[in-house]
Amino acid sequence: MKLTGAQIVAEVLLDHGVDTVFGYPGGAALNIYDELYKYSDRIRHVMTAHEQGASHAADGYARATGRTGVVFSTSGPGATNLVTGIATAYMDSIPMVAITSNVDNSLIGRDAFQEIYIAGITIPITKMNYFVNDVDDLEMTLRNAFRIANSGRKGPVLVDITKDVTAAKTEFTNKPPLPLDPKPSPTKEELAEAVRLINNAEKPVAYIGGGCISSNACEAVNELISRADIPAVHTLMASGIVSYDNELNLGLVGMHGTVAANRAIDQADLIIALGARFSDRVALNTKKWGRRARILQIDIDASEINKNVHIDKCCVGDVKEILERMLEYVDKAQHYEWHERVCGWRTKERVRRTLNHGMDPKEILEAISTMCDDDTIYVTDVGQHQMWAAQYLKFRKPKKFLTSGGLGTMGFGYGAAIGAQMGKPDCRVVHIQQQRVGYGLPVADDFLRRTLLQYGAASKDGLRQGGGGLRRSRLSGGEHRTAEGGYGRRDEAGRTILDRMCNRAGGTGSPHDSGRQDCGRYHCGIGGRGDGKGNEKENRQRSRG
Repeated sequence: MKLTGAQIVAEVLLDHGVDTVFGYPGGAALNIYDELYKYSDRIRHVMTAHEQGASHAADGYARATGRTGVVFSTSGPGATNLVTGIATAYMDSIPMVAITSNVDNSLIGRDAFQEIYIAGITIPITKMNYFVNDVDDLEMTLRNAFRIANSGRKGPVLVDITKDVTAAKTEFTNKPPLPLDPKPSPTKEELAEAVRLINNAEKPVAYIGGGCISSNACEAVNELISRADIPAVHTLMASGIVSYDNELNLGLVGMHGTVAANRAIDQADLIIALGARFSDRVALNTKKWGRRARILQIDIDASEINKNVHIDKCCVGDVKEILERMLEYVDKAQHYEWHERVCGWRTKERVRRTLNHGMDPKEILEAISTMCDDDTIYVTDVGQHQMWAAQYLKFRKPKKFLTSGGLGTMGFGYGAAIGAQMGKPDCRVVHIQQQRVGYGLPVADDFLRRTLLQYGAASKDGLRQGGGGLRRSRLSGGEHRTAEGGYGRRDEAGRTILDRMCNRAGGTGSPHDSGRQDCGRYHCGIGGRGDGKGNEKENRQRSRG
């Protein structure tokens, strides 16, 4: 059958099981958006208030579900607004397909209105990118984009399509997704050497990274550390792979990690790196990191071997497949002396933290964990609150802590929370962000200002919203940490934080006075669907729990 390029885009999405996409329309993308409207019974389009928010939403959707996130934008500034979100996904190895539209092929290279070479711009931050100016190439390009995004070490792929291609017609046939690329696999000799190192170790440590989540290796990782009695440390991206209450879990490692985790790395005689990349936030001094240990690295990306830290042995391949092959030969062990020592470090650290007086971040975040179930998804922005959340929230399952690890993207949280909620509608999603205090008064935080427009997007899509932030300030030369109950909390004058922020930005009214209120350079759509307070009761009735 003959279909237009825009129809082919929608059909290929359906062939790959895509039912939710994110984006923002524009002139060059109108043909695609016309078709998305016609396919709205099968593909839900979530329109954010800014393309960067859409890219973070697609990222959060992918992290929470394990499926490929899909984001759309128009040409020019619409496409360039995706760059930070694409880079965020690239640094954390998140599968994403970004589909941008460009000007007509006849205008390419003529500096036309909103023409931009987005394929060139995104070369360093994508696994692959494509420029499609022939409708006959469109179908296979899109299919290859999904294949590449999910093959090997996962990551984002960009497809830029000229507007005339979305209107042109060509033959199309529905097909299943292309098979993923073959995975590398270690030799029997390499596998045997890895097993020998594990069986002979007296003070082993498992250093667990986000690649274990990408590989769905969580069960195999837990079986390994349990059978061989191996204490485990984890990176920011690997939170929840080993349950927080597992006695072998020493917690976060590195610059913001626990004393027990970092001492274990320093004292170990074998470090087993599983889907981890020895980043500068973990291996601060690469010459001294793990200096007493032999290092065994298991990773699907051969370029990570010996990149940051010198390793002794490696197995290049899928973490899950390698561990499953190894487990048959790994001896059941009990490292009593080593186990007692690392548990002693952990106990001392927990006692020291418990002795702190007054309300502190640990108490607040542990209370949040107590109030939420194990399926709750926590999303953070980037900063001190991110580290507190990683340290003190109690994770029992993977894919429950979504944060920008590699790029450290401020403004990531709210868009990612929208995507996570769309992908996991039955799970509670808690977005934790940070507030700051200046001259003793709360002011709008970077993260809120960067994502304020997304509040309207979430309200439009019927998502329940409740603000909450950790506030860190420096008053009278000392550290002062408090919990802020949310942007709806009112001060002595009856004003909310958003009221004060909007007034500071030049507005004259409260954003709560109407569903859309102009507040200087900000446009707030908060708590309603366009008619202000009249919808607050309706929204509460529609929200979960």
